[in-house]
Amino acid sequence: MKISTKGRYALRVMLDLAMNENGNFISLKEIAERQEISNKYLEQIIAKLAKKGYLETARGNNGGYRLAKKANEYTIGEILRATEGELTPIDCLTEEGTCTRKENCKTHAFWKGLDNTINEYVNSKTLEDLMK
Repeated sequence: MKISTKGRYALRVMLDLAMNENGNFISLKEIAERQEISNKYLEQIIAKLAKKGYLETARGNNGGYRLAKKANEYTIGEILRATEGELTPIDCLTEEGTCTRKENCKTHAFWKGLDNTINEYVNSKTLEDLMK
């Protein structure tokens, strides 16, 4: 499993918003400058996060973005899944994945264990943890 730039940047954006939270909306330009991400690419990432309900948005002069919940209410796992989809190491572990060898596969338990370890770890950490 490899996390793409979208996943890594989504985490950075959410952390940026958490660290700069003051009740006001933060402009896309400010976030892009601090995180050194192009506005265009950042728009795509923020759209996914907003669609999931992780961000509040406002238009206009004082518009921008802010977290919809407190930093301790966001797990790293949910943020990564918003942009990456499933974090499973192999397709046969996903709901859509199929494998005709699953019942007799000698490696299935290993991959399932790895999947559990990954998910337990990313679900045990919050934005607030990263802020510390």
